[in-house]
Amino acid sequence: MSSDSSHEAYQSPFSWRYGTAEMRGVWGEARKRRIWRRIWIALAEAQQGAGLVSAEQVADLEAHAEEVDLERAREIEAEIHHDLMSEVRTFAEQCPVGGGIIHLGATSMDVVDNADALRLREALELVAARLDALLAVVADQVAALADVPTLGFTHLQPAEPTTMGYRMAQVLQDLRWDREQLAHARAGLVGKGIKGAVGTSASYGLLLEGTDLTPAELERAVMDSLQLRPAEVATQTYPRKQDYFVLSALAGIGQSCYKLAFDLRLLQSPPFGEWGEPFGARQVGSSAMPFKRNPIGAENICSLARILAGMPRVMWDNAAHNLLERTLDDSGNRRSVLPEAFLITDEILTRATGIVAGLRVDRGAAERVLATFGTFAATEPLMLTAARRGGDRQELHEVIREHAMAAWDAIREGKDNPLGDTLCGDPRITRWVPEQEARGLLDPSGHLGDAAQRAAALAAAVRQELQPSKGA
Repeated sequence: MSSDSSHEAYQSPFSWRYGTAEMRGVWGEARKRRIWRRIWIALAEAQQGAGLVSAEQVADLEAHAEEVDLERAREIEAEIHHDLMSEVRTFAEQCPVGGGIIHLGATSMDVVDNADALRLREALELVAARLDALLAVVADQVAALADVPTLGFTHLQPAEPTTMGYRMAQVLQDLRWDREQLAHARAGLVGKGIKGAVGTSASYGLLLEGTDLTPAELERAVMDSLQLRPAEVATQTYPRKQDYFVLSALAGIGQSCYKLAFDLRLLQSPPFGEWGEPFGARQVGSSAMPFKRNPIGAENICSLARILAGMPRVMWDNAAHNLLERTLDDSGNRRSVLPEAFLITDEILTRATGIVAGLRVDRGAAERVLATFGTFAATEPLMLTAARRGGDRQELHEVIREHAMAAWDAIREGKDNPLGDTLCGDPRITRWVPEQEARGLLDPSGHLGDAAQRAAALAAAVRQELQPSKGA
């Protein structure tokens, strides 16, 4: 139980490098113990209503609620090997009047699991705010780039053209779904309630004998004070499936941001060069190669998201292995996985928002890629037009294929793409489509379908959905 706050001993990078101070505060040890004390006070207040606890005892607990003493608690825990009871004893030492009634009738998880649910709720609210901030900047970029042509790629090979905004709109749609899943997880959040060792409230029934309060009324009073809905039924813990739902929502956000970051990494490479993450004037890209502009922010998102992707499985196992009325084999991993999942999500969303807000867009690079490869995709409208005017579709396909293969050879030799010129000079094409019209059809920027309209409509819809959040 020793503690070293210096950097001489190992410290988790989540304690200082990744995530915001605000999110770290939610999962801090002192914060957790203050919430425990808040629950003990809520329990004592409810028991006061039954005549089991005096007003003076409750007041004593309230007077010392913020005086968390981790050093003393660790001294006690080193002896008794029980973290919650060490806090009970620490709190009791500070409360000469009320110390004797702390944790009256309760089991550890009546405190721990309700506290965890409260921390989950607070952390989910932070994530929701971060996600809305990302959605806002992505929607702005979708709207700004809705009609900017760029070449589409399937199988990482040149395909038909699309627009930058329509490409970004795919991410916007994914994040919009993530927002729905996150809201569902938040709305369904429950605490264990006040139900005792196996969830039957038997200990509270015994404690409340002869009073006017039932165990259900005691639970209602405590949970109303905490502003937390209790699970309808529970064992010694709240249903562990809840952790799986929450982390699955976080992992979904990680997946969407991974896709965004990976696409950016591709598009920042010089053969594309269309998008780039912000790069500071004094930023160093490489210790060995001074010219480098590495996409380190996007790479960090992908790195952290890989960890996040595996975390729901740990929660799956915790729920599946929570045998009978409970086992303790979830305790150790939850101390790590729950806070780290939120800190990873916090870091990913913060980084992604900064990258998208400061996105470097090179329209000239997109034009160069279109000039090199776009004519290939534009051969489809040329073929369809010629076929509609009486040409044999299969013969036209073979003519275009011959010219296209020769054009690929020219590109590999470092020459400009000759496809437009050679097709427009072939009488097998110009018989059906005059040269000037054919050149217009072979302009890939005119073969964008309704991409711009769809992108703009989605951006507008998301902006409208975010309005209540901005005014809340």
